[in-house]
Amino acid sequence: MVRSLALACACALFACGPETYDARGVVRGVRAQERQVTIEHGEIAGLMPAMTMSFDVADPALLAGVEPGQYVEFRIAKSGGRLEIVALEAPGAGEAGSSGASGGGADPLAASGDAAPDFALVDQDARPLALAALRGKVVLLDFVYTSCPGPCPILTGLLRDVREGLSPADRARVQLVSITIDPAHDTPEVLREYASQHRIDPQGWSFATGPAADVDAVAHAYGVGSVRQPGGAIEHTVATFLIDGEGRIARRYLGTTHDPAEIRADVEGLL
Repeated sequence: MVRSLALACACALFACGPETYDARGVVRGVRAQERQVTIEHGEIAGLMPAMTMSFDVADPALLAGVEPGQYVEFRIAKSGGRLEIVALEAPGAGEAGSSGASGGGADPLAASGDAAPDFALVDQDARPLALAALRGKVVLLDFVYTSCPGPCPILTGLLRDVREGLSPADRARVQLVSITIDPAHDTPEVLREYASQHRIDPQGWSFATGPAADVDAVAHAYGVGSVRQPGGAIEHTVATFLIDGEGRIARRYLGTTHDPAEIRADVEGLL
């Protein structure tokens, strides 16, 4: 399907490695500096249903000239629970479509060095949860939703690996916070079940929800955009924020392809 030399090289490179899947769709947003592209795609047989999703891109050169509204053909490599586009072509521009997601994923993210926006939500046990109350701890903050068929379970698994690699003493000084972007569905009970399904030790990991207006305000403050698709899936920015003990954003991680050891080293550096 994809005919470029880049695809041929990618095929040779990954022939004995990750599983690969060919797909096609319409670009809804591009973050070249973060090596991410948001694509509204059809069903990818054996991988995921039709939806709009932000993908990590193996080589930023693949995004040269790619713009929202273009029809693209691409190849995804799946390895160790991670998804990454390894080849991409834009044979021609497609119709903008009716999803309303043009430019999706391009919201300005809260920047490193900024004060992390505070919030007042509830956790999976319906207990109040505020960022201000976590001052003194290093916080890893991300946004997920429990029915997500794509990046959310991958991101949860990545952060679980980060935490499990910490020493017990360091783990006690780190708090993970996962805020749902689907509060209407993700009640505390649903979040508690999600944590259990993903083998999460609830000690030191809060899954947060609250009134829709409050959750939307938090996501907006962090620059995490989301658009619900007609089928119910939610297109959203895949971002994790590392927050220091004084409540400032030390680093951002876009996508799901980061090495857990890299993030763990950043956490330990703050500790």
